[in-house]
Amino acid sequence: MMKSLTTKAVSAAAGLIAVFGGVAAAPAVAQGVTAPPLVIYGSQKCPTDADGNEIVVCVRRPPGEQFRIPKELRELKVTPENESWAAKSAANDRVGQDGIGSCTNVGAGGASGCFVQAGRAYKKQKQENKAEQRAVDAAIVP
Repeated sequence: MMKSLTTKAVSAAAGLIAVFGGVAAAPAVAQGVTAPPLVIYGSQKCPTDADGNEIVVCVRRPPGEQFRIPKELRELKVTPENESWAAKSAANDRVGQDGIGSCTNVGAGGASGCFVQAGRAYKKQKQENKAEQRAVDAAIVP
């Protein structure tokens, strides 16, 4: 009984290989997949075949961008993971401050610093919202 099951499984697998093994892979164009444009920098030429018959879509970028991370992959939002050490040390300089402009309940004028911090946070949030809206508008309108 066990031998007949394995024989049937092997013959079924061989049949599938025979059916699908003879099918050649279709080119990317026939599959509906478009190739991404080729990125060239500075005065580089867009490649073609020897006769110049092949059409290749190229995107030209400035030569200074050649060895940088592409704009599409750059993280624009500053998070604690990618914040600079200078900004982190500047934040440590403000620890324990009190008095005017410090947003603390100790010292004269401490509340004025809270207002300034809230204003800066509001301005930053508005700028981020505008940037996100521009990105959405750019994605919608071709």
